[in-house]
Amino acid sequence: MIVCEGLTKTFGSITAIQDFNIEIPDGRIFGLLGPNGAGKTTTMRMLSCLIRPTSGKAYIDSYEIGMKEDARKIRYMIGLLPEVPGLYETLGAYKNLDYYAQFYGISKIQREKSIKTTLTNLGLWDRRNEPVGSFSKGMKQKIAIARALIHNPKYIFLDEPTASLDPAAAKMVREYILELKSQGDTILINTHNLSEADRICDTVVLVKNRAIKSGNPKELARGLFARTINITMQKIPPSLLKDITSLDFISQTQVNGHQLVLSVRNPEEDNPRVISWLMNQGLQVQFVTEVEHSLEDVYLELIKERV
Repeated sequence: MIVCEGLTKTFGSITAIQDFNIEIPDGRIFGLLGPNGAGKTTTMRMLSCLIRPTSGKAYIDSYEIGMKEDARKIRYMIGLLPEVPGLYETLGAYKNLDYYAQFYGISKIQREKSIKTTLTNLGLWDRRNEPVGSFSKGMKQKIAIARALIHNPKYIFLDEPTASLDPAAAKMVREYILELKSQGDTILINTHNLSEADRICDTVVLVKNRAIKSGNPKELARGLFARTINITMQKIPPSLLKDITSLDFISQTQVNGHQLVLSVRNPEEDNPRVISWLMNQGLQVQFVTEVEHSLEDVYLELIKERV
């Protein structure tokens, strides 16, 4: 488990992150979301024991960041994909990974097995001997991801893991992240890709120099927005909006072409009543769907409150 208690980092007069509190259970994918300069990367760097916190505490398992005797143990437990890959571009992909793997004391036989598995999963095994400097930006990103995973870490920190990747490669990386989760790994992701976070994160926290709101993406949406349904009809008479307000469980109404948009308290209970009422009016209903608010909707609503 990762626990942050009042984690704070200042650089002179600038506060990058302040009083940051989170708990990340093992085996979860946790997303850090926020605008540029919000303190996401600073938080990840502190958890990776690259910089010390100004105040507050954080623990990875039973080890405390910022404590010299624990830092080495933490670094063995985590795999980090930083903002900038920082690879040796004159070396091949295989030799890059082999070089970094040796820092973890991994045996030659185990290194060979791990490198082959990782590069194969990322679709790069056939190009293992080519100089990394000849790779595209997206391919370099995949090598950096492979480097973060080479020692089979329990905790994986990924700073913009699909940045620069084409759609097919990004999909492959997302599926790989989900596979790592299924194996019991804990993944912390810093991302601006809200659609991606919505799809793979169990929990997200919106950061703007402090934790603004955290929770499951769908639960956050339901807490912010009224539940809304779209009813597609063959025909919508002009008087319908006025007439339907007689139903006391409907709070907002709108017509959008052939769609009647309603905000209701509880769709599971209220939808059948709405449909029954419409049919009693002699109207024909074609489709009924609930409006799903995206993580982007949640993000923009919460950020708006903090501007």
